[in-house]
Amino acid sequence: MRFSRILIPTTKETPNDATLASHIYLIRGGFIQSVGGSGLYNFLPLGKKVLDKVRAIVKDELDKAGCQEVSLSFVTPAALWQESGRFEKYGKELLRFKDRKNNDFILGPTHEEMMVNLVRQTVKSYKQLPLNLYQINLKFRDEIRPRFGLMRGREFLMKDGYSFHSSVEDMKREFDLMEETYKKIFTRLGLKFRVVEADSGAIGGSGSKEFMVLADSGEDTIVVCDNCEYAANVEAAVRKEKVCEAEAPEAVFAKFHTPDTKTIEALSKFFHVDPYYLVKTVAKKALYDEGKSEVVLFALRGSDELQIVKACNAVNANDLVDITEDELANAGLIAGYMGPTVVPEGLKVVFDTNLKDASSMICGANEEDHHLIGNSFVGVEADYHDLVAVQEGDLCSCCGEPMRYTKGIEAGHIFQLGTQYSEPLGANFLDENGKAQPMVMGTYGIGVSRLLAAIIEQNHDDKGCIWTKESAPFDLQIIISNIKDEDQVALGEKLYALMLEKGVDVLLDERKDRFGAKMKDYELLGVPHAVVIGKKLSDGLVEFVTRDGMVKQETSVDAIENILLKRF
Repeated sequence: MRFSRILIPTTKETPNDATLASHIYLIRGGFIQSVGGSGLYNFLPLGKKVLDKVRAIVKDELDKAGCQEVSLSFVTPAALWQESGRFEKYGKELLRFKDRKNNDFILGPTHEEMMVNLVRQTVKSYKQLPLNLYQINLKFRDEIRPRFGLMRGREFLMKDGYSFHSSVEDMKREFDLMEETYKKIFTRLGLKFRVVEADSGAIGGSGSKEFMVLADSGEDTIVVCDNCEYAANVEAAVRKEKVCEAEAPEAVFAKFHTPDTKTIEALSKFFHVDPYYLVKTVAKKALYDEGKSEVVLFALRGSDELQIVKACNAVNANDLVDITEDELANAGLIAGYMGPTVVPEGLKVVFDTNLKDASSMICGANEEDHHLIGNSFVGVEADYHDLVAVQEGDLCSCCGEPMRYTKGIEAGHIFQLGTQYSEPLGANFLDENGKAQPMVMGTYGIGVSRLLAAIIEQNHDDKGCIWTKESAPFDLQIIISNIKDEDQVALGEKLYALMLEKGVDVLLDERKDRFGAKMKDYELLGVPHAVVIGKKLSDGLVEFVTRDGMVKQETSVDAIENILLKRF
């Protein structure tokens, strides 16, 4: 491709709303174009080339793994989402609308319902299973605050796949196969990533893993162990059970006057006790379908922090929101003095698992200026869940070594769904005995357009993009310094023709622009390699440039052909 013939509207100006390197460079490099600043983007020729290359790698590895590609309607009947129970649960990110006949539809943010509908109409017997179908298609999520360019846009290209099985064991086999397939995809794209334990979120299911591209700019906090392979999103991370070396307080159960001690810090100072032996009681309002809500108390050790997603999952709520002191009072609770043992009748209380069989604990008495000392939970039957936010330095549950935080960009997510969608949607098959059974499902997603941003977040410098080998818009860029120099033009055209003949994806910069402007564009666009034909051609020399690090190697005109043929 000739630079003078391709639409690459590079610019020096940084978009006002751009803060991430990928957002800045993809706009400035003319890869994408914002549509009205609303989280929607056009892909220009260069961006479409990269998108197609990434898509091709995803498709190639999936096809090798035995998956079959389909293409589902972007517009989805709302009735399917009502069947599955997600129409209300999904929230305002689900764009709902009516057609001219007043029928309800949505723009699909994910296609579990649509794929189940396809399969339930075509698969009837265990002999037709297992089946893994996927698509690489547009999705739409009505983000409340779209930002970071392709990282969190409203419309995006996504690979979503769904597998159907006659047993849980076979679904888990496919889940493991998809994990290995995804590893191959991200490795081919040249990315540094970690596979992490994750929360299933709005998709649901009993187990899920995320594929996190490691980058300081990532939105997700990941807990990792450098001693073993354990990694998890902070929303799903677990730790080795904590122990405390501080001496436990000795006290007979009693109510104790504790004036003006509304915080864990104040209570710890008052009793001269480690927060490990205090009970932190957090009140939240849990929101459910159809506008239902309730006040819930979450109890954990004072040395720990509540992880909101874990807490939300513990009560199967759509969301947890803060509660005012007036709302607390209306529920019969005293702010600053709440405890899990003295609560109004009917109020739901969830305990962290670390409190199970705990003794010598101090907790609120649900009475102004009073706490209960000498509490024991030994043998107490309660609703126990892991509620704790894992902190840096907590010990790995696998190997016992300290863990640390890092940042990542979620680029893929795989789920073990079980029968969560097949049961309500009636996706059944006849087993070997002729008995109807619900299909066991897995689902597997990759943010294809998001991967473009992730690649640049991990591979850039202060000059622009640095594309990895298999994602680059071109393999090679040939830059003619002075288009008026016939010898430079002749060599450039010769090398260009040679590379085209050998099947190399090459960009020839034969524009009449200044050499400095051409090099700025090369640095911004991030093609992995370039041949620069400049003034030293009169001495029989050209430059071979590697974009990563801008490494320049002078070589003779006679040798450059061999260098290119050997490399490409």
